[in-house]
Amino acid sequence: MPTETRPTVSRRKLGIFGLVAVIGAGLIVATGIRAREDSSDKLREWTDAQAVPSVAVALPSGRALSPTIDLPGRLEAYSRAPIFARVNGYLKSWSVDIGAKVKAGQVIAEIEAPDLDQQLLQAKADLASQQSSARLSEATLNRRKTLLASNFVSMQEIDERTADLANKKAAVNSGQANVERLEALAAYKNITAPFDGVVTSRETDVGALINAGGGAGPAMFVVSDITRLRVYVNVPQNYVPAIRIGAKAVLTMPEYPSRSFAATVEASSQAVDVASGTTRMQLALDNANGELMPGGFANVRLPLQRDAVPLHIPASALIFNKNGLRVATVGPDDKVLFKTVTIARDLGREIELASGLAAEDRIIIAPPDGIANGDQVRVVGAGSKPATASEKQDVKG
Repeated sequence: MPTETRPTVSRRKLGIFGLVAVIGAGLIVATGIRAREDSSDKLREWTDAQAVPSVAVALPSGRALSPTIDLPGRLEAYSRAPIFARVNGYLKSWSVDIGAKVKAGQVIAEIEAPDLDQQLLQAKADLASQQSSARLSEATLNRRKTLLASNFVSMQEIDERTADLANKKAAVNSGQANVERLEALAAYKNITAPFDGVVTSRETDVGALINAGGGAGPAMFVVSDITRLRVYVNVPQNYVPAIRIGAKAVLTMPEYPSRSFAATVEASSQAVDVASGTTRMQLALDNANGELMPGGFANVRLPLQRDAVPLHIPASALIFNKNGLRVATVGPDDKVLFKTVTIARDLGREIELASGLAAEDRIIIAPPDGIANGDQVRVVGAGSKPATASEKQDVKG
């Protein structure tokens, strides 16, 4: 009996050991499979996370980066008079050259006009003859009137003599007017300055043939009043409402690089040039010291007055393609939403917008290639949270 019990016990122990070994192996396999599945899930999650692009966002800036606009301008004399001759002849002499200061009425040149002189002499001789004829007619009429009482002359002859005297007096008046006309024309042989100013041009010399009128060549002289200057600026149409009459502008000149000059917006043409799309504005500039020259170039800085503060975004945020000019924004659900915008001014690194965005829009600073409407993105940066009510009020204010 004892010899038969030992093998039975050994087989039972061996079976239990085998079962434990099988269970252990199953646990090891199950643990390995589970670990691999966890690793696959983590890898899948990591891959999915890497597929969502990370973008940096920011809110549009409501600060007025540059409330002015710089435009080229042209200086002109406040008063400018090209002087042409009124009589034909030859230039006898001139007394002022370019740069000379003149007074109103000052003689600056003299024209020799022998033809006009002879016409004036002839007109005076004709007038003297007409006056003599009128005196003779008057004397004859007076003598005939004394004989009327004795019936030596008829009333018909008296009427004829009266009409003849009237004709003679009319001829005298005509002759007198002709003489005065030629005398007034002869006065134009002396060229005078029309106002106080500076001679800015002289296009004639002694002995030059002078033709009356302004269509035969350049002006003999140009006199300009440069104590005040007009500054003409062509303003783009969209900026015209922001520039008010009476606004103060600052001018800089290439000949005075370290100085600036104040000017006042004086007038607007109130029309848009079809070719350039600009409106011409006129500014007044004091030049009592005569430092600035008409015809010169100036850089004009004009102040802009606006009813609302414009929004500014980085230039890198703009996207231009077949859909037009757009900006990629991120909605509350962190999905991409494109918005069409209009540019008011290109300031280099900053873009001033005219329309298209609100102050609370989160814009993608540098949109990645291939981004589309509705794409999920991961937001990073200072603008990752939508603007609060107080922040919106700050931007609007």
